[in-house]
Amino acid sequence: MSSGREKRRILSSFFLALIFSFLGGRTADAQVAIPPRYDGFLYKGHYPGPDSIIIDAFFDPVCPDSRDSWPPLKEALKHYSHRVSLFVHPFPLPYHDNAYVTCRALHIANKLNASTTYPLLELFFKHQEKYYNKPTHTKSRALVVDHVVKLMLKVVGNSSLSAVESAFEDRQTDLTTRISFKYGCSRGVTGTPFFFVNGFPLPDSGSALDYNKWRSIIDPLLGEHKGKKEDTLHFFL
Repeated sequence: MSSGREKRRILSSFFLALIFSFLGGRTADAQVAIPPRYDGFLYKGHYPGPDSIIIDAFFDPVCPDSRDSWPPLKEALKHYSHRVSLFVHPFPLPYHDNAYVTCRALHIANKLNASTTYPLLELFFKHQEKYYNKPTHTKSRALVVDHVVKLMLKVVGNSSLSAVESAFEDRQTDLTTRISFKYGCSRGVTGTPFFFVNGFPLPDSGSALDYNKWRSIIDPLLGEHKGKKEDTLHFFL
């Protein structure tokens, strides 16, 4: 892990510790309300079955490591088809200036048309460098949002311009994005990408896993390589 990545991880951990400290001192009636549905975006409508492997991935749309982790994970999902279900949870890192607005955009797209959520995520990954801190340092928040809206229209359609603009003014989309962030905090997420498989966190989160690593994790869980389930258990422990 690079020294820069380690510094970001430490900063994120410190930031989240402050949140937990703050929430811990709140009264019960001031705690985060339980949302009406499970957080995250289900990939391709592959709802978990009784024997499904469930992956929870926490991504920041403007995080290079999140971007790099997506192609191998997507390839693994294609290989396993309906045997593996994925939920992506948007998690805006505090040191990425435009992470929150892009995460909010994902929620807006999902609300307007769920089939556009992942294409938009991939579009953010493709044009991610435009939203890094340095290129947008002198731009206003309104200008960045306007640029995000225009990018969104490429997947949700120009006819949705009014709906998208209104959604960025809607308090509910703000609250939904906050809930996603707080959910990640409640799971102990300190950086992105961060992965859970069947509810257990994978080691070395914060960096991309290649396709073969995903195969080595999932194959034994599905019983495709007899005798290796114990190895998988050791991986999680």
